[in-house]
Amino acid sequence: MAETTRTVVIARQEFVLRPSQVELRLRGVLPEPVKEHFVVINRRRYPPKQVLGLVTGLDRAEFTTHHARRILTGLGFPADRRTRLHEAGRSSRRTGAGSSGSGAVARPRVHGADMAARPSGETLEPYVGQWVATKGPEVLVGASDPRAVVGWLAEHGQQADSMFRVPQDQFEASGVAPS
Repeated sequence: MAETTRTVVIARQEFVLRPSQVELRLRGVLPEPVKEHFVVINRRRYPPKQVLGLVTGLDRAEFTTHHARRILTGLGFPADRRTRLHEAGRSSRRTGAGSSGSGAVARPRVHGADMAARPSGETLEPYVGQWVATKGPEVLVGASDPRAVVGWLAEHGQQADSMFRVPQDQFEASGVAPS
């Protein structure tokens, strides 16, 4: 099956884009903080303008977030809005323990923390073996070296709730030596 190819015009320049070209260009590139919109590439969330700017070499002022998102979704990359994810989390917490709504279901708690405020295994899967900084249910950044994570947080003025290395397997997670 042939790979999707899109020819787009941005700032009066024509570009021929392919998903494999985008994925290759982003290998090893840490995503910038996601403000609202994101696209998923190589199983990580990137701001659309960061991606299109890197792939085309254009200044980000030459296109809008919506234009970048439309181009990237046209190449087959999934996209979403961060606010939609936060709204879903807020509404599920409203119906949790202590809610006055009927049929409320108590959420499990770990050491007093709401489980919804932690990244899921699915969210952490792309970062296996890497150091991550998390805030609530989101991974802010992941890298192979903890200094790179701390440097990214400082560079982008971000503050994490936690930082840890995602285990590579069940033995590493439990601290048990394999037999």
